[in-house]
Amino acid sequence: MSSQFTFLVYGPADTLLRMATKLFDAVHPKYTYHFQSITDKTLVQVAVFEQFKKQLNATETLTCVFECNKDRNRIEVYKSGGRMGFRGSSVNEEQSIEAEVVSFIHDYAKRMGLTLQEEVADSESSEPQGTKSS
Repeated sequence: MSSQFTFLVYGPADTLLRMATKLFDAVHPKYTYHFQSITDKTLVQVAVFEQFKKQLNATETLTCVFECNKDRNRIEVYKSGGRMGFRGSSVNEEQSIEAEVVSFIHDYAKRMGLTLQEEVADSESSEPQGTKSS
């Protein structure tokens, strides 16, 4: 099971730069990586979150990539791991790491008055096209 979310956040530069730090303070990542571009002043921060789900006996991994420019943040969230299918028990007791991170992004943007957009992938471009014969 794998899923991807992409968010674009627009607002003041100082508020955008604090967003990744505040997220990492609220939800502690297992691994982090920081890169500062010298040419265009872009800051890239990557965090890997892991969560073990006891009821499913599986680990979910969430990779979060922050690309911070002076005018916007581009946030890509990749989820992998876990289990698919019916397991016979309810798994709603534990909040997923994905829900925590996405909830934080929405909440931070709302509290700070930022503009939040979610990019939606085109389903038509991902489907294979059939060949036509005359």
